[in-house]
Amino acid sequence: MKTCKRQLERLHKKTGLTVHFQSYSDYLKQYMEALSAARSTYYSHLIHSGSSNPKALFSTINKLLKPSDNTSPSFTADKCNALTLFTAASTLSSSLPAFPRLITQPLSQFSPVSPNELSIITSSMKSSTSILDPIPSSLVKNCLPAITPLITSIINSSLCSGSVPKTLKLAAVTHILKKLGLNTDSMCNFRPISNLPFLSKILKRVVASQIKCHLSSNNLFEPFQSSFRSQHSTETALLKVTNDLLLSSDSGLLNILILLDLTAAFDTISHSILLSRLEHSLNITGTALSWLKSYFTDRQQFININNCSSSIALLSQGVNQGSVLGPLLFIIYFLPLGNIICQHGLHFHCYTDDIQLYISINSITTETCSTLTNCLNEIKTWMHTNFLSLNYAKSDIIIIGPKSLTNSIHNFSFTIDNSTLSPFPHIRNLGVIFDSQLSFDHHVTQLTRTAFFHLKNIARLRPLLSFSAAETLIHAFITSRLDYCNSILFGTPSKVLNKLQYIQNSAARLLTHLRTCEHITPVLQNLHWLPVPYRIQFKILLLTHKALNHQAPSYLTALLHPHTPVRVRRSSKANLLSPPLRTKHRTWGDRAFSIAAPSLWNSLPTHIQHCTDPPTFKSLIKTHLFKQAFNV
Repeated sequence: MKTCKRQLERLHKKTGLTVHFQSYSDYLKQYMEALSAARSTYYSHLIHSGSSNPKALFSTINKLLKPSDNTSPSFTADKCNALTLFTAASTLSSSLPAFPRLITQPLSQFSPVSPNELSIITSSMKSSTSILDPIPSSLVKNCLPAITPLITSIINSSLCSGSVPKTLKLAAVTHILKKLGLNTDSMCNFRPISNLPFLSKILKRVVASQIKCHLSSNNLFEPFQSSFRSQHSTETALLKVTNDLLLSSDSGLLNILILLDLTAAFDTISHSILLSRLEHSLNITGTALSWLKSYFTDRQQFININNCSSSIALLSQGVNQGSVLGPLLFIIYFLPLGNIICQHGLHFHCYTDDIQLYISINSITTETCSTLTNCLNEIKTWMHTNFLSLNYAKSDIIIIGPKSLTNSIHNFSFTIDNSTLSPFPHIRNLGVIFDSQLSFDHHVTQLTRTAFFHLKNIARLRPLLSFSAAETLIHAFITSRLDYCNSILFGTPSKVLNKLQYIQNSAARLLTHLRTCEHITPVLQNLHWLPVPYRIQFKILLLTHKALNHQAPSYLTALLHPHTPVRVRRSSKANLLSPPLRTKHRTWGDRAFSIAAPSLWNSLPTHIQHCTDPPTFKSLIKTHLFKQAFNV
């Protein structure tokens, strides 16, 4: 078509006849329409192909918008060797602390897996390929029916012998900048990402599954550790913490929330201490313990960036953060920390190495400062014994409570390890910005700024995208942010929620090419998008349903109590929750999950309350809220 267009253009310029100009104009219009359709098809295909993989989708959009690269093009072999030296393990002391032995059923050996089980595990894994793999991972998955018996034999041989092949203990590490724009000459600005052979990932996934089963069956997990566990998330962790803070503030108490951060926690874990904890605290013995010892022995890695590689170095400490087994071993390493915190009367919640400590008090006294100092000193001592280090520069503190009490606090601070901790007006906690009134106004303002940045980028691509592809981008970049931890926003002032609603309205206008002077409600209804306040209710009811059906963390289930009337009534057979406790303040207590969830749940129709199937419940509850939102 382009050749024909050029021919008509030359003919028009040569003759200057009106008929030739009209032919050229008509064909040019057809050409531009075909070009636009081809671009739309191409970009829409790219977006749809990565819609099930957020990482691939974000990478595709970044390439289309052409931002600056997060790696330096100046990487050389010398710089890779420098990174290897920077991350090299330091010599650890051989003295080990004593651990209490728990009475549990021993895990003396790992069970062999069947070809069918291995096929299911492998099929569910991502097709990411390491430079150490002899063939692409996608090819391995495509050939599974033919090679599953061979892979099964290799895996079971390793499990039964209690040893890990040396070739499966070599990792290729790439470093990416923690944030765009950081100095690439500073080694601490990089985050190491370990890439292991695909067969090694399968083996670790099998072992991790059996260790998790051992921990669950013997109730060995820390209840208030929410990372890397099924049915646990940052939202459930924040929902539990905010519930406690809201109820405490409703009672007229002050709350001190401390966020502790660790320095390179995954990289400094002592293998000898971890193995001792696995043996003496978790009762892992026999060939299972031998396999784990072999897993940590003679581990090696090398840095590989921009086709430049460093020399191979021995890895004598630390666990892989991006693997399946590494995070599980990390939370096992952290198990004794909960007992230390509870001994000082503080509440806590952990998500990986992010530790939240909070205490409720009538007023800040010398005794309060002493309690906090003693607790943090003991945590620091335990960290030092276990070769971990607190990062005081990234540790924050905030005072939460009624404004009449928080305004009376002046010059509160305490010193720990020559570092002074003073309260901030707002702090970032697992991606959510907390303020002293838990209004989340600053959080929503920041969210609005981020959302409109992405909306502007999507607007640049919108003319090239089909409707479905544009909707995929909006859900990935905008709706996901509106829904992240939105259950803790229940009961916040309307002026705060209106900002979020404005984001959703703007996304709908961009998607449907709606002008600002036209009414947005019919568009939201046609798109079947729940308004923001109803999305918050949807999330709370969904978490309530999961808690009642044992699909949520135990700390959320404990906040809900089935209604049991004293006398036999018609409501006895209804799946109701106990009415919430009487609260003093609508802006505090009524927002807590343990108060809001029963109120919302008891107002549902009976047939929805008795639904136990999660997909069906989600459909019913969305239809119910949709009718309420749009008066259908």
